[in-house]
Amino acid sequence: MAGIVVRPRARILHGHDWVFSSEVLKVFGDPADGDVISIKDGRDKMLGSAIWNSKSQIVARRFSHRRQELDVDFFKRRITQAAEYRARRQVNPELHRVLWSESDGVPGVILDRYRDQFVLQLTTLGMDQRREILVDAIQEALNAGNIIERSDATVRRAEGLQPTSGVLRGEARECEFEICGVKLLIDPLSAQKTGFYLDQLPHYPAIAGWAAGKRVLDCFTNEGAFALTCARAGATEVIGVEMQTNALVAARENAKRNQLTARWVEQDVFPYLRAAEKAGAQFDLIILDPPSFAKTKSGIRDAIRGYRELHLRAFKLLSRDGILATFSCSHHISDAILYETISAALVDARRSARRLRRFEQALDHPVVPTMPETEYFKGVLLEMKPSF
Repeated sequence: MAGIVVRPRARILHGHDWVFSSEVLKVFGDPADGDVISIKDGRDKMLGSAIWNSKSQIVARRFSHRRQELDVDFFKRRITQAAEYRARRQVNPELHRVLWSESDGVPGVILDRYRDQFVLQLTTLGMDQRREILVDAIQEALNAGNIIERSDATVRRAEGLQPTSGVLRGEARECEFEICGVKLLIDPLSAQKTGFYLDQLPHYPAIAGWAAGKRVLDCFTNEGAFALTCARAGATEVIGVEMQTNALVAARENAKRNQLTARWVEQDVFPYLRAAEKAGAQFDLIILDPPSFAKTKSGIRDAIRGYRELHLRAFKLLSRDGILATFSCSHHISDAILYETISAALVDARRSARRLRRFEQALDHPVVPTMPETEYFKGVLLEMKPSF
């Protein structure tokens, strides 16, 4: 087996599963991109097996601590182990993330389940090259009849891959499921990401529990899940703001399906918030669930400016005892950065708040402490308080 020798301070020696190009001391055996390679330290100790891609900044991604090939049996074992973990955690058996990349020992593989529809996303070259045997394993291990690919994430470019989507097995069809008594319909081939934001599933009832009798503003509403669960919980007024036309069309259809009333605004959230402030609008509950503002480290500074502006406007629109539910899905925005940004926005808005609770990604998106990249989701629930 071809492989690499890592430098003494490589992070893989401390539990991480990635090797960056700057951490490689020597390459031996002339591996081709996508090959399985061995990783060794300077004393020739085997550190595991990885997939190799010289075109990526992350040249090696470890998937096993032993010598291991990527065959159908390997994938079936990994899928079975992942399924057993989720069964123990009592996740929704028909609506959950089945595989979460490095967290489940399959770097670059994301698999979501929407009842009888399985949506696959591949973000690494080595896994992309093994698409067929991976799909075979999914079909056998999960009795999956319908497998759809949504490998259209921009992160594929870092691996030298182009976006691709389509039906791999069976057929793609719309899928209906229920959250907090609200029936939602998604099309796995056209909805955002792999179809739905499964990492938010535990948080819809948590937010809806605050909505009764309140004026609710759901920013970045997407297909209306937060807005509609709040409407069903008894909100007196619900407004959902979203700039993506297709998402708002789906939100309106979901509202009709559930006979719920909400006002949908097709507009960028930032100018909407500025105009609402100018008009003297007030809300009792505001939800901020934006897309990632920082997809790379170089985007952190601009992201902080965006988050600060977003929270400033929200704080100015909240009523005296108003509630803010705010989320970030960017790995590069840490808890500390998010809280510092929120604190700065509170000062700018001349408001004060109490934290009611924190939010984390759902248990079917497991976090590995030695792989901080597996944790990307965070959030906080705040209640405005009077200044003393």
